[in-house]
Amino acid sequence: REKMSQEKIEYEESSGNVFKDLGLPNPEERLAKAQFASMIYDIIKERGLTQVETAKILGISQPKVSALRNGKLASFSIEQLFSFLGKLDRDIEIIVRERPKDKPEAEISISAAV
Repeated sequence: REKMSQEKIEYEESSGNVFKDLGLPNPEERLAKAQFASMIYDIIKERGLTQVETAKILGISQPKVSALRNGKLASFSIEQLFSFLGKLDRDIEIIVRERPKDKPEAEISISAAV
């Protein structure tokens, strides 16, 4: 029987935004785009749509659907992602509120209603 090592493992707790943790520019926007793309992907999957069918609904090419599905979001604006959600029969509600004084910077929070 092997002895279990008592060695401590060092780790760093996530901020909740992987893009921020990686030091990438515009981390809040990148996270928002990733969350919207994930919602779009979930709707496409739920409906059983092919990439060709999705492209027709969203008004984009099949390679763009593939890029969206694979998280390659640099060529998509948040406005485009909003448009795609609308074309997939989703309403979008945006709430802007004052940042609490105890938070060092503003953040973007996104949730999907069920």
